[in-house]
Amino acid sequence: MHIQIPYTPRPLQAKLHEDLDKHRFAVLNCHRRFGKTILVILHLIKKALTNDKKNPRYYLIGPTFVSIKRVCWDYLKQYAGCIPGTTFNETELRCDFPNGARITLMSGEDPDRMRGIYADGICVDEVSQMNPKLWHEILRPAISDRHGFAYFISTPAGMSNIFYDLYQYALSDPKWLAYTAKASETNLVEQEELDAAKAQMGESKFLQEFECDWVANVTGSIYGNIIQKLEDNKQITRIAYDPSLLVNTAWDLGYGDNTAIIFFQQVGNQIMIIDFYENNKEGLPHYVQYIKDKDYVYDEHYAPHDIEVTEFSNGKTRREIAYQLGIRFRILPKLPLEDGIHNLKMVLPKCWFDAEATKPLVAALRHHHRKFNDKMRIFSAKPVKDFSSHACDAARYMAISLSELPRQKMAEQQTAENDYAIHTEK
Repeated sequence: MHIQIPYTPRPLQAKLHEDLDKHRFAVLNCHRRFGKTILVILHLIKKALTNDKKNPRYYLIGPTFVSIKRVCWDYLKQYAGCIPGTTFNETELRCDFPNGARITLMSGEDPDRMRGIYADGICVDEVSQMNPKLWHEILRPAISDRHGFAYFISTPAGMSNIFYDLYQYALSDPKWLAYTAKASETNLVEQEELDAAKAQMGESKFLQEFECDWVANVTGSIYGNIIQKLEDNKQITRIAYDPSLLVNTAWDLGYGDNTAIIFFQQVGNQIMIIDFYENNKEGLPHYVQYIKDKDYVYDEHYAPHDIEVTEFSNGKTRREIAYQLGIRFRILPKLPLEDGIHNLKMVLPKCWFDAEATKPLVAALRHHHRKFNDKMRIFSAKPVKDFSSHACDAARYMAISLSELPRQKMAEQQTAENDYAIHTEK
């Protein structure tokens, strides 16, 4: 039977349908009015009609029952209603096809209600509003026995949600599709309308909803725009350790709080950040042992100037303790905070990050920001001290090491004596 559904995808949607057919997992970060909801509904209908397994089951999940019904139910009836023999259950928001396949709209408000289901395919809409438990504990097991697919669609809502985590994972796993569609690049919404929306919404909300910006809602972000460009340039990806190159480390040593360590290699002018570690309330021996347990071959270990501070307990500096444990630190020059931030801004465009191993570091760099003083109408001079501080301090020290120490390590150029005179014996 030939079935024709009245749906003509836009070129970008058509290409995305092809990409979805090639990937079992996909995270779609698409701007408002892109048409992502219609796209996934049509994709679910196609999969339901072409599945030859017994009683295929597909689910389209939204943050609330009201929202999933309002946004998706009419679309599903409109397009699936053209298929002879298809029936709809208004109470259960269920569409049953003549081949036994079924698409059900469900709410993610109470994840436990979905325990025990099986699925050939799942699409989660507005993922940024979802409980992480929904995917990790319920939906992922539900697709295992039938090797079902899972698609996640949303616009960003900062970095403290599962949508951001899934997108970062998708960047690091070639089996996943990580796709971003910005309004400024798709040209699906007229520029005049975008300008009007920006004027009404404000820049931050506009960037979040139409430009798919992860840090738009972080006022005063210091490195957020640079990290976004790195992501757009595919510089946050999978980076393999190159055993032919030595590994350097840059440390932010905490005193009673977090210590952060960045592992990086230099390839010409490019900086490959291959690993990151952060912990707290551990002594220096713990961190020394941690880096020794790695299979890396090290060159230099860089630490800030305050490693020379003497500890009252034993009268030794941390540098001396590290030396006794087998680590010889190179001490970085003390620079004003703004100079260090400037150095890092200059270095970051040349950096490549391993998306999985350095995920906490990338998140910290995105989030690091200055607080805005509403009364004075200015941003604070110092960044806000929060979870991002130690990781970003370690990154600053890495940048300082790259800008300062190469000149220090270069030996003075030696020249051969060539002031010769030719003497003729008489």
